[in-house]
Order: sequence, then C-alpha cells, then structure tokens
Amino acid sequence: MSSPIYVAVDTPDLEAAKALANRVRHHVGGLKLGLEFFCANGHHGVHEMMKVGLPIFLDLKLHDIPNTVAKAVQALHMLEPAILTVHASGGRAMLEDAKAAAGLNTKVVAVTVLTSLDDHDLTDIGVRATAQEQVERLADLARSAGLDGIVCSGEEVAMAKRAWTDGFFVVPGVRPSGGVLGDQKRAVTPREALDRGASILVVGRPISLAVNPDVAAREIEATL
Repeated sequence: MSSPIYVAVDTPDLEAAKALANRVRHHVGGLKLGLEFFCANGHHGVHEMMKVGLPIFLDLKLHDIPNTVAKAVQALHMLEPAILTVHASGGRAMLEDAKAAAGLNTKVVAVTVLTSLDDHDLTDIGVRATAQEQVERLADLARSAGLDGIVCSGEEVAMAKRAWTDGFFVVPGVRPSGGVLGDQKRAVTPREALDRGASILVVGRPISLAVNPDVAAREIEATL
C-alpha cells in the first residue's frame, strides 16, 4: 500500500519543485500542486512533475459560476489529475457540473472550511455556524451533489466519516507532534488524522522546509 502522505509542493520554482519531489518520492504517496505552483508553471509544470511517477493532486480550489468551473475542469482533462479540488461553497449546481466535467480517473473533492480559519474567522465572513457545523453542512452538500469526498481538518474528519462512510477525505494542515503550526488553526498530527478517518494527508512545510526533506518525510511516514 502506498503512503497516504501527499507532499505539498508550494513553490513557483519548477526546478526546486522537481528536486523536492525526487528527494521524497520513496516516502510519500503523491504530490499536491497548488495555486502558487500552477500559476507559475501551468500545464507544462504539471507534466514535468508527472515524470516523478507519483499521483498528482491538483489543488486549485475552483470557485466560480457553474459554467466557468465546468469549462476549467474540462481544460484540465489532458492532465488527468488523481484529485482535483473545488470549493463546496460554490453551491450544488457548481459541484454537480464540476464532477460531470471531470475525467473518469479524477476524484473531485470539495473544500469545506480552510484549516487556516476558526470560528471567529467564520463569524467575520458572516457564517453563523461553528467550523464543525459548517463542515458537516458542506459535506452533506458535496455528497448529495455526487462528489467523491471533501477536504476538512483533522478535527472534523471523524464526524464526516461517520456520516459518509465511503467518502474520500483529504486532511491538510497536519503537523507532527510539537511542530510549528504557522497559519494552521485546526491542526492535528498525521497519526491522529489517519486514525480519525483521513484517506490522505497533505503535509507541506514540515517536509518542504526541513533541512533534509527526505528524512522528514520518512520520520512522518514512520508514525503512521
């Protein structure tokens, strides 16, 4: 079984991205490429990263009117990422159209509440619910819209798993025990996230900013 760890390759520098991926490739199960990487390198960059031989998680968090999101997903067909993200708050029609437009081998998962947000942040943007309540509501929407799963923090994944037993759960923002939280407000350890029902774990800075990323990846893998 491959590792559930997907390393977040968050850099605009293609050569640095390839170097990181090649250093950790034996201790992770996939590569997560987000907006920073994609805006700098586009389709060409993704094709280059595919040469590493690991599944690609394209974390673009698409959020627009249904037609625009569907056309954007169609434009990604030639890349055929293993996983693609959209924002659950885009609404049912957007979610349904995104899934319908995706390739057969691409899991479309909906971002619920970013791990950089807490209850106070939700209040600031007019959401009258706790993070857990909002994740539960958006997970129900994603499931009923036919998506493959959701992105949520390790604090909510157990609740989501109970309600959606065959869902695919992406847990970002995980941090090793004693690790620096940075801008993550609802973080758990990789082991805790996996025990609570995570399908894959997204680990960024604890690996990418380590002096020896391959050693850091191996040490996290050893805790799972």
